[in-house]
Amino acid sequence: MTLHRLSSVVIGVPDVEETAQYYTDFGLTPVEPAPGTGERVFRTLDGGEQLRLVPAPQRRLVQITIGADDEDDLGRVTAGLSRLDVPVTRGPRSVTAQEPATGVRATVEVTPRVRQPEVPPTPYNGPGRLERTGSRAPGVLRDGRVRPRKLGHVVLGTTDLATTERFFLDGLGFKLSDRIAGVGAFMRCSIDHHNVLALNAPVAFLHHTSWQVDDVDEVGRGATAMLEDHPERHVWGLGRHHAGSNFFWYLKDPAGNFSEYYSDMDCVVDDQLWTPETLEGAKGLFSWGPPPPPSFIKPEDLAALMTGAHAAG
Repeated sequence: MTLHRLSSVVIGVPDVEETAQYYTDFGLTPVEPAPGTGERVFRTLDGGEQLRLVPAPQRRLVQITIGADDEDDLGRVTAGLSRLDVPVTRGPRSVTAQEPATGVRATVEVTPRVRQPEVPPTPYNGPGRLERTGSRAPGVLRDGRVRPRKLGHVVLGTTDLATTERFFLDGLGFKLSDRIAGVGAFMRCSIDHHNVLALNAPVAFLHHTSWQVDDVDEVGRGATAMLEDHPERHVWGLGRHHAGSNFFWYLKDPAGNFSEYYSDMDCVVDDQLWTPETLEGAKGLFSWGPPPPPSFIKPEDLAALMTGAHAAG
């Protein structure tokens, strides 16, 4: 794997300040942006600056940045994109290209790997396994706010799935993890099961961003805090996916983008030991949990995005 992380995303939204308050509530840490830009920047505990909100007439994924180890990696990316006849802009330590079907800019840059501190596993009791005795579960004793560790993945709709797949797999050098039959492809640029999921859609759009927290208790605590004064933010959860195996809970920001708390994602340390599956039916969405609402499959503002009308969903 020549790539090693999904470094950051840039999201365009109609109301930057309103959306910024949402991601502050979500647990991301605001960073002072450059004066006069109208942008807001956020960092995670372990991943650094990973979210930038910029003004845009409609919500959209503007850019993703992917981490690479060295200049040789940039050369491989440049060669891969050139074989696809995708124009490339070279920087001193980066390569940038526009994904043809969605218009999203993708930048691969030489950047350090994320070094996450080793967090002791949460003790959970089970049949014949007592990891915690004489005390209540840590999850019911925590009272601090939930803070995402890192950006895990983005999911984007594309009007040409084959083109988008080629761009990420053959151009940038992502690896295929799994497919949903006729629907989408899970692709990775790190050891995480997926960092990008591309979905067939009638219009190019950002479906959701996903943010890692420590365990399933933090998934539940984070969502509960977000919904306390804003029940309209709820989308779908709590549940567990089949592809990636992660626990999830989805919420919606004021612009209409979904954001996900997740924990316990599958990791692919050795590519030779992972065999991609083609998932059918419900397995493509979840293993257990409440059924997904129609608005998760087809966000309510898709028609507005297709026509260019302003709507937050």
